[in-house]
Amino acid sequence: MENEEIYERLNNVFRDVFDDDSIVVKPETTSKDIEDWDSLEHINLVVAVEQEFGIKFNMNEVTTMKNVGEMVDIIKSRIG
Repeated sequence: MENEEIYERLNNVFRDVFDDDSIVVKPETTSKDIEDWDSLEHINLVVAVEQEFGIKFNMNEVTTMKNVGEMVDIIKSRIG
């Protein structure tokens, strides 16, 4: 799967979780860039991403991801 497709699918997940159709995620996007992205919404986001891509993040990945680019790297490594 190419990065563009992953980002397109992630945009849909982020828009759904945060109920904001204007969100466009980039590799450098962090929780500081999205107003409602707090610790509770982070868990909702992680679950939604896991469901979208059919993967499971481990706890270390969930707590150490610094931005969307790192999330994409993990997704790519899991879906081959």
